[in-house]
Amino acid sequence: MSGAEPTPTSRARFVVVSVAAALTVAATASLGVWQLDRAAQKTALEASIRSRADLPAWDNRELLAQADPASGAYRPVRLQGQWLAQHSVFLDNRQMDGRVGFFLVTPLRLSGSDRTVLVQRGWVPRDFNDRQRVPEVATPPGEVTVQGRLAPPPGRLYQFGEAGTGSIRQNVEPAAYRLETGLALLDVSVQQTGGDEGPLRRQWPLPATDVQKHHGYAFQWFALCALVAGLYLWFQIIQPRRQRARLHGPDA
Repeated sequence: MSGAEPTPTSRARFVVVSVAAALTVAATASLGVWQLDRAAQKTALEASIRSRADLPAWDNRELLAQADPASGAYRPVRLQGQWLAQHSVFLDNRQMDGRVGFFLVTPLRLSGSDRTVLVQRGWVPRDFNDRQRVPEVATPPGEVTVQGRLAPPPGRLYQFGEAGTGSIRQNVEPAAYRLETGLALLDVSVQQTGGDEGPLRRQWPLPATDVQKHHGYAFQWFALCALVAGLYLWFQIIQPRRQRARLHGPDA
């Protein structure tokens, strides 16, 4: 006994469902592949950052010779210069090792040049009893040697209204800071790692590349792709055949 012929409506529904399933499978598979590609890019970036960290340190001359100093981010530096303590800024609400305090940022005028570079000198706890109290951190006079690594300018946090101009601020904008101070500021900063300056702490982590996040997203997209394909096979192919077999017997 043969099964009944599919109606035009059932054929149209089958075509619509098949096209929708194919598009969904293609889209989710593509998104999974894209996330894997992003993970590969982040892995390469992480390897590049770590390889730069092992390069010889740049001195003043080598840093100033770079057309784009920011391209050497996370490379070690050993710079000579003089602190411009009058332009120091304490960046508020900054964390280190899970504690909230300030990042102390001071420009360093490079010896033999009028160029300056912002140095993130370290983290210091704040006085929660007096939130406007500036921590006491000594700034050595005269020429100093600063060891550290190049890094982007301090990260920007959300703030209400315009950026302040006092010693305690939420953010420091390089362009506005240039205008405010009149300094010939390089488009890169230094995270200081060497030296002993009292209460300052300098556990600077390398930037998180979030590779595992992309692997997780890729798994989710591939799982959704497999789910859609499995549901399509079950409801559009396997289950209808089983129903026909039960209704019409093995000769259907």
